[in-house]
Amino acid sequence: MFFVFWLALVATAVATGAAVFMQRPRVEAELALGPPARLAVDLAATTLRHGGVDALRGWLREARGQPLLVVDAQGNDLLGRPVPAAALEDARQVADSGARRRAARRVAAPSGESYLLFAPGPAEPRRGGRRGALRPWGLILTGALAALAASALLAWYLARPIRNLRWAFRAAAEGRLDTRVAPLMRGRRDEIADLGGDFDAMAQQLQKLVAAQRRLLHDVSHELRSPLARLQAAIGLVRQDPQRLEASLERIEREVSRLDALVGEVLTLARLEGGTTAGEAELVDFADLVANVAADARFEAEAAGRRLELHSVDRVLVRGRAELLHRAVENVMRNAVKYTARGSSVQVTLSTADAPPRALLAVRDHGPGIAPEELERIFEPFYRSAGESGAQGFGLGLAIAQGAVVAHGGAIRAGNAEGGGLRLEIQLPLAA
Repeated sequence: MFFVFWLALVATAVATGAAVFMQRPRVEAELALGPPARLAVDLAATTLRHGGVDALRGWLREARGQPLLVVDAQGNDLLGRPVPAAALEDARQVADSGARRRAARRVAAPSGESYLLFAPGPAEPRRGGRRGALRPWGLILTGALAALAASALLAWYLARPIRNLRWAFRAAAEGRLDTRVAPLMRGRRDEIADLGGDFDAMAQQLQKLVAAQRRLLHDVSHELRSPLARLQAAIGLVRQDPQRLEASLERIEREVSRLDALVGEVLTLARLEGGTTAGEAELVDFADLVANVAADARFEAEAAGRRLELHSVDRVLVRGRAELLHRAVENVMRNAVKYTARGSSVQVTLSTADAPPRALLAVRDHGPGIAPEELERIFEPFYRSAGESGAQGFGLGLAIAQGAVVAHGGAIRAGNAEGGGLRLEIQLPLAA
């Protein structure tokens, strides 16, 4: 591209130089029109009329610095000098114009022969001179070199960040997702720099996804290792003491149920993240669904010495899959009941809002809360904060809740409430 650009500049320079070079002889041979030329023509005309051709020839030979030409009807100079064709044509036009102060005149000699008197331009045409011929080509060469330098600089300026991008793409293809090209752009503000920023954002997102996948595999393997180890221990105890068969079978049954629940939640989370949830969307009364989940959660809360209070509007219609919404609300409420302080209550509030129309479900407990830097991470699979290392569960409840809410076009947020405790808010778009 830049070679073609440079070639176009060179062709333009060559064409311009050629046009100037072709025009130069005509410019040098134009008719002189100034007062000195008119004075010389007047003196020569007077000499020719009164002294004749011989007197004018002698005068011209003596005045060697005088560029005056005397041309007969055949176009030959009186002294045999070369006559520029362009100047001769201009002189004939000026002589035939009839102007009083003429730079070219036709004068009749005493013998009756007519001569055309005129002076060419200040510099006679150079025939075969190298200096005048090389000057346009020198200008052309200078322009070509300048165009080549500018094109090379522009090509380097654009090709350098592209080479950096190629290096970054190769590094990402080799698995080095921590590669960034923004530091290599050095303050560029063009479209290539924007492309580099998009690459950095893509690499960062891929790095997060790969790290999350590795962490998920690690967490799943960790969660599976404990029940499998207990299953192996129970089998070993049965082999050592057959009389403990009943107790070992109960232990095996609990661990199998735990494994089944874990696998079920992992599959649910995978379907939510992959967007392959089964079932058709239907019209759901979200207020009725929240009331049913709150009744079950209230029963569990009272058994653990806690309370659950529900404040809800009568009817809230959303469109979605009731099973997923039920699971999302249930996970949030049961999580709040589990972490609220003993003797305290969990406040559940369901309302609606406009612009845009949406349902708002707020669940607030009176537990220890979450550190501000961990508020976003509680929705990650298998994540547990520092204060809940001994809590039961797999750490998938809030991750499943977030996936279900997002699948319905909503959002879920967490924040520490005033006075202590954690407050989670679910927003869902209302049905049209």
